[in-house]
Amino acid sequence: MFTPPELLPHGGSTPGAQGSQDRSWSDFPLDSPERQLWGDLPEFVFLLQELSVALYQHLLGLQDSSSSPEPPGADKELKLLCCDIDPELIRRAQQSSPFPASISFASLDIMDPGAREPFLSSFLQRFGRSSFDIGFCMSVTMWIHLNHGDGGLLEFLALLASLCTFLLLEPQPWRCYRAAARRLRRLGRHDFEHFRSLRINGDMAESITRILTQECAMELVCSFGSTSWDRSLLLFRSTTAHPQGSD
Repeated sequence: MFTPPELLPHGGSTPGAQGSQDRSWSDFPLDSPERQLWGDLPEFVFLLQELSVALYQHLLGLQDSSSSPEPPGADKELKLLCCDIDPELIRRAQQSSPFPASISFASLDIMDPGAREPFLSSFLQRFGRSSFDIGFCMSVTMWIHLNHGDGGLLEFLALLASLCTFLLLEPQPWRCYRAAARRLRRLGRHDFEHFRSLRINGDMAESITRILTQECAMELVCSFGSTSWDRSLLLFRSTTAHPQGSD
């Protein structure tokens, strides 16, 4: 599961801050432009931790009210790996996780092959796997695109397709790109490095669907309509992968 990890130009770890790769969210004061732009850390912790727990409970059919650390049903072989680039966000999510044996939180720059490849390979090998059954990528594609350009978006989508049998994707529409750029300008910041040179633009759900189906050996299984934020929710399936561990 990927929640918004690529919030900084040049792969930094904190939203809106240029060239602060070794700084975490908590390093910035409450009245700083960074927090004014993106909100406070607990909101991101809530998204990462609560979404992962709700997903885990839903997939196992667990009752939301269960207070047991590992309630009945948790012995099924379901493991979640939740990644974000901010180590402080991950630390707080780990502290509040009710299912530490089943939900792993990891600080990871998914666009850094040197960090990504050994980490993901090691995680999968622990369970005798070479890929994930399903990946969840919620409101991430725009940040990858803005901070790494068209090439970065293509690389990211190809990576997801190679890692997952199924992929549930919530791409941000183009209006969100423009809104993010406006917020930076209002704060007196430089524009996103790649924003004005992006050739992949317009209908982002359509563009991402085309890339995944024509270039990444995936097929669109279902479009679930729009979320409450008016974003498409798209389910893809690999046309080459075979389910693992289904015997």
